[in-house]
Amino acid sequence: MMKLAMSPAAAGLLRAILSRAGIDRNRILLSDFRSSDWRSLTFTGERHRFDLRIPGPGAAALAEILTRDIGEAEFAIPGHVVADIAVDGAMIEHADGAVSIRIEALTVEG
Repeated sequence: MMKLAMSPAAAGLLRAILSRAGIDRNRILLSDFRSSDWRSLTFTGERHRFDLRIPGPGAAALAEILTRDIGEAEFAIPGHVVADIAVDGAMIEHADGAVSIRIEALTVEG
């Protein structure tokens, strides 16, 4: 299995997002992710996109728990602040009962 390189901000944010579900994080699959550097005049950070797939029975309910009020959620990521986070697009329900969601976020060094 190939491991993908992930920055400390991206890894911390992914852990924090998955912990919202309150279940074994191995139940939620990371199907794709991208992070890119971001800068403003006063801040430095990263933009992130996580594509998640939740298999099996109860996937839609679990996706709802994972994403409910995500824009107002507080995330503890050492050395970083989540400046913006949202679900991008609609939840996709697959024929096998799995659900896919995309989450986009901006973290800044704090």
